Amino acid sequence: MTDLEKLSIDTLRLLAVDEVEKAKSGHPGAPMACAPIAYLLYQKHMKHDPSDPLWIDRDRFVLSNGHASALLYGVLHLSGYDLPMEQLKSFRQYGSHTPGHPEYGETPGVEVTTGPLGQGLAMAVGLAIAEKHMAAVYNQPNETIIDHHTYVLCGDGDLMEGISHEACSLAGTLKLGKLIVFYDDNLISLDGPTELSFTEDVTKRFEAYHWQVLSVGDGEDLAGLEKALEEAKKETEKPTLIRVRTVIGIGSPHAGTNKVHGEALGAENTRKTKEHFGFNPDESFVVPEEAGKNWLVAKERGKKAHEKWNETFGKYKVAHPDLAKQFDTAVAAKLPEGWDKEIKPFPTEKGIATRNAGQVVLQALGKTVPALMGGAADLTASTKTIFKDSANFHVDPKGKNIFFGVREFGMAAAVNGMAAHGGIIPFGSTFFTFSDYMRNAIRLAALMSTQSLFIFTHDSVGLGEDGPTHQPIEQLMSLRSIPQLTDFRPADANETAACWKLAMERRSASWMALSRQDLPVLDEAKYNVEAGVRKGAYVLSGGSDANLIVVATGSEVSLALNAVKDLEAAGFKPKVVSMPSWKIFEEQSEDYKMSIFPHGVPKVSVEAGATEGWWKYIGRDGEAVGLDRFGASAPGPIAMEKLGISVAHIVEAAKKASKK
Repeated sequence: MTDLEKLSIDTLRLLAVDEVEKAKSGHPGAPMACAPIAYLLYQKHMKHDPSDPLWIDRDRFVLSNGHASALLYGVLHLSGYDLPMEQLKSFRQYGSHTPGHPEYGETPGVEVTTGPLGQGLAMAVGLAIAEKHMAAVYNQPNETIIDHHTYVLCGDGDLMEGISHEACSLAGTLKLGKLIVFYDDNLISLDGPTELSFTEDVTKRFEAYHWQVLSVGDGEDLAGLEKALEEAKKETEKPTLIRVRTVIGIGSPHAGTNKVHGEALGAENTRKTKEHFGFNPDESFVVPEEAGKNWLVAKERGKKAHEKWNETFGKYKVAHPDLAKQFDTAVAAKLPEGWDKEIKPFPTEKGIATRNAGQVVLQALGKTVPALMGGAADLTASTKTIFKDSANFHVDPKGKNIFFGVREFGMAAAVNGMAAHGGIIPFGSTFFTFSDYMRNAIRLAALMSTQSLFIFTHDSVGLGEDGPTHQPIEQLMSLRSIPQLTDFRPADANETAACWKLAMERRSASWMALSRQDLPVLDEAKYNVEAGVRKGAYVLSGGSDANLIVVATGSEVSLALNAVKDLEAAGFKPKVVSMPSWKIFEEQSEDYKMSIFPHGVPKVSVEAGATEGWWKYIGRDGEAVGLDRFGASAPGPIAMEKLGISVAHIVEAAKKASKK
């Protein structure tokens, strides 16, 4: 390591120390230890253009141990990204672009939101999947437009999390050779030495995943780190784990202990640390001129690499105009012309399960939207989420079908990474009850506003014999409570098609709950289904003189319509409302919302799930037909009847609501 390299690295370390010290909050230890790794990547090896952080062929860097965010912010500032020193001085403060953990869309150069340990690593698997697929689809002989690596920095905590096992096992199976992970092996976690809770042989574990495993015995050995990195880049069939032994908080009085993990060093220890590195202890946020110039070499190098890529792509557009147009459309996050032309209205002659309708729509979209790809957590035959005319990604990376295996959480995080990469519209699917395994990744999708699509089937006790372990109850309300996340529970095949269209158009995270059982098909022309779905809720039956409103979702909409005759016989003039999306309904005008749920009219909700939350629409004087208990193993129709989801129960609820 030269003197200039050491000065540049120490400058990064002390910026992190100052960020945390000024905020009186944060994690200085890992940034201090991992500064050489960050310097090696950003200043010497990564292909990135700080003047255009969204260049599609850039290398991606994921700070999976997101608590070390002070390191990333210092790197981005020094490398020439639009992150001025004032932002570093506002670390962890309200309204700054330097939040406590890196947030996608908040800070230029942050590829994904990290902090919940393990998920950054899992999203990096998705980034690498996207790169491999796009390279296979778009690269042509002598014209390579997609060729980049995904780099990850992770710690012990990431590798303790169960999602790391799911994601890294999948990465080995998919042969993601451009995924390179630096493992910060510092022997310390927040509670103390890792020997308290983490004694497995990590290298053997990753070898068993079919990864290349390399080791660097000293995190200060820049030459050793670089040698390992070069070796990693030569391996094209296997992902690489580079295990690096570091000293947490190196150079500080508490180096090598958990005391430097998650709190500021304090004024006195900060002074001692700066003295250790030869910096003036009375100065903060210092970037020596020669170090600053050295870091900015990366900006000029990145600009030239980007210009060269632009030249290559210019030639590519001439030689392959159709592919170039497809590429530009996908990267710009736009839908191709005529993308929905293959989606036709479903006939009403016989019922169809909405999962089967979803399969039909997916095949139609597969023909017109090249960017759409995904798969299931070992349930493609049940969720009906496979492109019949496309290959398996594992066999041919051009393929749009990904077999994620029984890895629901890892699948969801990988979907988020694919979406964050750009150029891909990804989906993952499983049974609705298993959304609980995925919840934190779904939450991150909403937080990042990536177009991550989650397709759930077997959406209620109507699935039948599998019983309460597989029958979702609380999941509908649980996922509806996540901000910025769009919910879809279509009532029939035509609502399913409309929901898919909206999911494609909205360019944000959404989920869809589909039925296993057949459901009657609503007449598109009679009910104007698509227009209604675009409002989130709409009237199927009844008029302005209604003295009862029955609102339902999913499979219970047909039940509500079946109840109309019995309700009329009981003296009601019912209005039946289908409500496929709470989120979209809440986006409508107050006048429209009031037209659906006017004051002073008794209301009944019907949904085969938890009733909590429905009071927002039916009022405390309304009646909710639903389930506030777990289900039961029985044929679907019997389970619904025995558990209180029936026409008779709707009529009974209506009578109660009208007397309040």
